[in-house]
Amino acid sequence: MSKKNPFLTGTLILTLAGFLSRLIGFFYRAFLSRTFGEEGMGIYQLLAPVMALSFSLTAAGIQTAVSKFTASETTTHDYRASLRVLLAGFLISMPLSLACTWLIYQYADWIAAAFLMEKRCAPLLRVFALSIPFCSAHSLINGYFYGIKRAGIPALSQILEQLSRVGSVFLICGWLQSHGQTPAVVCAVIGLSIGECFSTLISLSAIWLRFLHLQPQKSSRVNTYAMVRKIFLLSAPLTASRIATNILQSIEAVSIPNCLVRHGFSQAQALSVYGVLTGMALPLILFPTALINSACVFLLPVISEADENGNRTAIRRAVRKSIIYCAVFGTLCTICFLLSGRYAGILLFNSEMAGSFILTLSFICPLLYLSGALSSILHGLGKTGVTFLFNMTALTVRLIFVFCLIPAAGIQGYLYGLLVSQFLITILNMLAVKYYINRHS
Repeated sequence: MSKKNPFLTGTLILTLAGFLSRLIGFFYRAFLSRTFGEEGMGIYQLLAPVMALSFSLTAAGIQTAVSKFTASETTTHDYRASLRVLLAGFLISMPLSLACTWLIYQYADWIAAAFLMEKRCAPLLRVFALSIPFCSAHSLINGYFYGIKRAGIPALSQILEQLSRVGSVFLICGWLQSHGQTPAVVCAVIGLSIGECFSTLISLSAIWLRFLHLQPQKSSRVNTYAMVRKIFLLSAPLTASRIATNILQSIEAVSIPNCLVRHGFSQAQALSVYGVLTGMALPLILFPTALINSACVFLLPVISEADENGNRTAIRRAVRKSIIYCAVFGTLCTICFLLSGRYAGILLFNSEMAGSFILTLSFICPLLYLSGALSSILHGLGKTGVTFLFNMTALTVRLIFVFCLIPAAGIQGYLYGLLVSQFLITILNMLAVKYYINRHS
């Protein structure tokens, strides 16, 4: 099955791993919400902008480039070339990761106060900073395995990372409580760092074992430093777009609690609402994306290969199936969340507010899944600049809702902004895919 249809097999493996990981994550988030409270969840979620920015700078675009340049190994069996691609990726990523670690650790107090507008985030930032090089390393190794359509190692590292993260936080919190101490939110960040370290060890072991016994079928003429240049040229625009997107997302994230304060909430209430939305309701809405994201990971090399071979029929078939599948699956998810969202919020998180958010956000499912698949197709066609412009447009719309509607209508104004922006980016992605396919017909 793996040889006949690596796309289907890889998607299935990543899907199973994603669902298992997110299932563990649901129990974990329920534990966090009960241990640290809604305000604590809000403080923890404020780290998300810094996490996203650091990953975008140190790994995201480079991982995509590694995946693209190693995809040919399945036909050429030039393992030496793949190793050079991976080494070139590390030569770019590791200096960036170490620099990012130093900057965040050194200036955690300033970042917390001036950027996140919450001084209590400073110790959390210092712990998180230590995990950045490990996150970058295992992301690049995963990019290699995605490129050659071998999903087993990324899936295994994903599950083990989640288990080690959750297990370490349970043990730390249990130990503190047994000694009469109240666990702080920093325990969750310590668990995150432990999970990153453990998954990196698994990934490094897997890549070492793979190249230990493989011999190159031919000598590649591309040296490592030439590959560094190729990876940089491909990843730089994507990295720049991700950073710009994350900056806008960061502005959005830190502005939501402040706009809620302008609406009339106290700082604690604003952080609680933010924590419920981003730490409880949105993760539940995003749970089914484990399946869509798995397919998107393998869509990129499949579309890239078909595009290089000029196989427009294969591209059209992939687009058609993606649209049909995502539309049907998204509609089913919407119905499911409408019927059970309120009960799920109370059962999983003991929060009626979470249930209310889930009902409103349920309508975003078909749009969210469609736009994810279409963006991956555009990346496979090499149109990363187009997706960047679309993402920036959608984020700008969301920011307008944040600054204009939240002070007047509360958090519901932001939920409406999410729906409107997601509808806009889905339509733009669909029109772009249709245009680029028809242009080369």
